[in-house]
Amino acid sequence: MKAIQDYYAPEMSHCFGCGNRNAAGYQLKSHFHGSHAEARFTIDRQYSGGFPDYAYGGIVASLLDCHGIAAAAAFFQQAQGKTLDSGEAVPRFVTGSLKVDYKRPTPLGVEIRLLGKLRSIEGRRVVVELELLAGEEVCATGELLAVQLKG
Repeated sequence: MKAIQDYYAPEMSHCFGCGNRNAAGYQLKSHFHGSHAEARFTIDRQYSGGFPDYAYGGIVASLLDCHGIAAAAAFFQQAQGKTLDSGEAVPRFVTGSLKVDYKRPTPLGVEIRLLGKLRSIEGRRVVVELELLAGEEVCATGELLAVQLKG
């Protein structure tokens, strides 16, 4: 199954978090399931925070950011009556704001799940509710405002 990021135009696929043209990045892959978007990722030990075996908060925020932007693009396509594989690149969004609430430390070296659900779409603005889970434990929640790039 192709990821949302696989539908980005090549010239828009350089993001550190999810760009498939950025070999040094995370290479995050988000999958759209109609009512939600989901990604799975294992945070490497090099992203340790101040407490051993747990992630630096910045990587938690950046993963929520990239996943939220991908989810926004997919929800926007759906709202336009289009599918991801409609033959045209999905529209690109940038982060207008990101709010993250850290619920518990995020462990390193285990697979985490990122979930994104649509809250609203108004014009070029999409709001996505986010969760980051390790197993069934919610480690972080968030809300992302994505704004569609003009062009």
